[in-house]
Amino acid sequence: MATKATRTGFRRRIGCAIIAGSLWGYPALAEPRRSAVEDCAACHGLDGIARDTEVPHLAGQNERYLFNQMMAFRTGKRVHKEMRYMARHMSVEEIAALAAYYAALPPR
Repeated sequence: MATKATRTGFRRRIGCAIIAGSLWGYPALAEPRRSAVEDCAACHGLDGIARDTEVPHLAGQNERYLFNQMMAFRTGKRVHKEMRYMARHMSVEEIAALAAYYAALPPR
């Protein structure tokens, strides 16, 4: 018999897979757009494990923390040139989906 934590973890992984799948959606015919996951994965990795020592790992981080940090980058409360650019070009929904995606990944 599965515990409540096991069922919750399973549901969360399924939900994140659905969200990530929607973020990977088909590009527009007129102008192909990379998905938000692809954009973040360039530095933070698809698995949330950064390959560069200067870039933080995101896998397994707290979802609310990730969302709040991205919103802080977006508003300029947290200063980082590249992250501000990335956050300003994402919708709040994309930021929330990315936070859920990376939070659901197993930490290193």
